[in-house]
Amino acid sequence: MAETVKLPDPVAVVKAPKSGLRLEIETGKHHIIADEMPAIGGTDMGPSPTQYLLSSLGACTAMTLRIYSERKKWPLLDVDVKLKYSKVPADAADPTKGQVDHILREIRLTGALDDEMKTRLMEVANKCPVHKMLSPGVRIETKAL
Repeated sequence: MAETVKLPDPVAVVKAPKSGLRLEIETGKHHIIADEMPAIGGTDMGPSPTQYLLSSLGACTAMTLRIYSERKKWPLLDVDVKLKYSKVPADAADPTKGQVDHILREIRLTGALDDEMKTRLMEVANKCPVHKMLSPGVRIETKAL
């Protein structure tokens, strides 16, 4: 019987300085920086929060496809995931209905994969945990500490 591995709780702590938009993020043993472009008051010392969100979806997609193809022993050599965020009309026929968030995810699969394998991998991409978290909309609860 396979041993169950307990994964750490996904926790991130964000520390904001007294001024500016450059932030320090601690998640597990990792320390990373988030910032914004100078045009909106940042110093561009790290990715923006939106870039981190897109990166998270892209990383999760690529990892999920890698795990699936290795399990199936499929000849997937490389996975490239390109993501772009935009706002699009909520209803193309009625622009008064506002806009919604839109992420375009383009996936390039490299390797001796047949059409059936490629089709299945594109379906599997939608099963990555971050995609599943974002797709139905995320309920965010905010509490004061």
